[in-house]
Amino acid sequence: MVAACGSTEPRRAIPEGIPPGPGTPVPIIDFNAPGRTADLLVAWAEPQADALNISVPALAAYAHAAAIMADTSPGCGIAWTTLAGIGYIESRHGTYAGSAVAFDGTVAPPIRGIALDGGPGIAEIPDTDGGFLDGDPIYDRAVGPMQFIPETWRKWGVDADGDGAANPDNLDDAALTAARYLCARGGDLRTPEGWERGLMAYNQSGVYLRDVRDASAAYSIGTHA
Repeated sequence: MVAACGSTEPRRAIPEGIPPGPGTPVPIIDFNAPGRTADLLVAWAEPQADALNISVPALAAYAHAAAIMADTSPGCGIAWTTLAGIGYIESRHGTYAGSAVAFDGTVAPPIRGIALDGGPGIAEIPDTDGGFLDGDPIYDRAVGPMQFIPETWRKWGVDADGDGAANPDNLDDAALTAARYLCARGGDLRTPEGWERGLMAYNQSGVYLRDVRDASAAYSIGTHA
């Protein structure tokens, strides 16, 4: 078994089954306070960030989204670990190809997916936004750290960082948008059926579901994906 992060200790076994565990409990916060309320979770995120290999602003964004959903949609039960699992698979938590997450949750340079042009193994989605979000006026490209199709973002995108704009390149906004979408499509994500239904709506791939599950389960026991 490979040791984690250069440690001589073997990596802990990742729990099986779905849904993945909820991880470290997220404290109650006043997410109606002014400004970036994900900052209220920095003290919660800092002691875990290194072990999880997730930046503090990214981890706070995932927990922030889960905290909001726990209050506004308690029947969903989405955990921050699931959002972190998606963020890892989609963009390595906003660090894909040299991008980085700023303290306010903004990811730069912006992350854009490949053209969805119907090539081998690729869906064909003609442009839906005139290239406004993805810079491509011919085909759609997934945008931001949670990799939303522009049409999906236009329907579901929400402002979570208090700046008055829904920005797919801001991880606060993207994480809460993903949480809302998963809850709407999956229902109760505390059940195996609900969690699988939500993830398959996000990406219709069994391999994707397994990869997200593995990353989320790692985070649930305090280790990295």
